[in-house]
Amino acid sequence: MAYQELIKNFAGIRDYMREFVVYGFKSREEYTGKSGRTYDDSRRRIESWLGEHIHVQRTPDGKTVSLSIDTRVTGQDPLFRAWKSASFTDGDITLHFLLLDILAEEPMTLQEITDAVDERLSGFGEPMLFDASTIRKKLREYTKIGLLRTEKQGKKLLWQAAPGMELAGWRDALDYFTEAAPLGVIGSYLTDRLPVHAPVFSFKHHYIAHTLDSAVLLTLFDAMQKRTEVTLHCLSRRSRSGEPVLLTVVPLRIFVSAQSGRQYCMAYNRQLKRIHSYRLDYILEAEPGEAAGDFAFLREKLDGMQAHMWGVSPASDDHPCSQTPEEVTFTVAIGEDEEYIYTRLEREKRCGTVERLDAHTARFTAQVWDSNELVPWIRTFLCRITSIHFTNPTVDKRFREDVAAMYRLYGMEDDDALS
Repeated sequence: MAYQELIKNFAGIRDYMREFVVYGFKSREEYTGKSGRTYDDSRRRIESWLGEHIHVQRTPDGKTVSLSIDTRVTGQDPLFRAWKSASFTDGDITLHFLLLDILAEEPMTLQEITDAVDERLSGFGEPMLFDASTIRKKLREYTKIGLLRTEKQGKKLLWQAAPGMELAGWRDALDYFTEAAPLGVIGSYLTDRLPVHAPVFSFKHHYIAHTLDSAVLLTLFDAMQKRTEVTLHCLSRRSRSGEPVLLTVVPLRIFVSAQSGRQYCMAYNRQLKRIHSYRLDYILEAEPGEAAGDFAFLREKLDGMQAHMWGVSPASDDHPCSQTPEEVTFTVAIGEDEEYIYTRLEREKRCGTVERLDAHTARFTAQVWDSNELVPWIRTFLCRITSIHFTNPTVDKRFREDVAAMYRLYGMEDDDALS
């Protein structure tokens, strides 16, 4: 049976899961953020949720705990279980069932609901007592999230349970949304209401770590919808004290890497006066702020920058039109029965262009703000590249030095294979 102690502060659990379960590179002795007892308690909670997926390894430096998932047999993200351990009080759970039961049949006023709650609790020796103010707050909360609906009859405001949604026909869509979309935990809660079934989807690359960032992501989405600023509490390597850095930004869009599943918030930094990317797993907390009157202008500005963005690096200037994009060009040799190479170039070119020079040669060209972002992708074509050129001399020099080092490593003499 799963560990039953519920948690009040998810941020602490998120930190432990990220350090030990997701990254899995720290032993108990190496983690100095909290006491050993706090670590042990958190580890027991995590192991109760992820039991069969926990991998324990003993090394000379101590025991390390990491997450090990075989995507061939695991179709659902196990990290959702952590979000379903939120805490509540006896009063919360009592009111929850009473209100939904009382309002299931007919609409009622606040006074009628309060009287019905008192009547049902009166049979207990020491009944709980709820005043009208507490019940009103709970009714408003449930109306806001869609569990209840309201209607007016003259001057009276009536509450009633909202009609349930038939989910059976959405089963496959929910299964896919849950595992593939940002905030998929919402879909996980909905699928819990369906009979147990085997999902029809499996994922070769199943990016589950972003599940831990759902609370931050929800705040950012809400801020974008309301066009407000947010204050980010960010981890920073530059902070000597180890304390999080506070940044006031205007969130504009969320970018998700198709290669790693990593999530970024593209936001305008008020202090730096430029658009910058922030990794969500480096954001400890996001707090809503003041309205951003320039939201529409800043989002339009980001949209214009995207024409020359390979990844998450926008123009480095507050006025991108004054910056000249860097150009990257390389040609690849396509052998017999290797048409898939050209197909792959076309599929993965993003903001670049692909030109077919002849039956066995193709040229890729892109103009980007940061050509260094392309280097990992270009390396995957390395054995087929016949020539390459970066207009950024620093990136060009580093790339050629890396290739030369590789040649020396394998005892090859031709250090200038790339022209």
